[in-house]
Amino acid sequence: MSFDEAYELMGRDESFRATIYAMNTLLTDKGIYTAEEFQALFIEHAINFKNRSHVKDRAEISRGTAHASL
Repeated sequence: MSFDEAYELMGRDESFRATIYAMNTLLTDKGIYTAEEFQALFIEHAINFKNRSHVKDRAEISRGTAHASL
């Protein structure tokens, strides 16, 4: 299978996932970073995402309350 065939088979979203998979595999196999370092950064991003999500949720609730009181 060629690269172009693989891209067409998977579509845009799955091709993005494949790109991340390939990049991380190369970086860990070449010793640029360890699987543990990758996992720590992955968890760090998840925590940041969670914190941003809570801020967004509270802002939406506040806007909804303000509209209800009008």
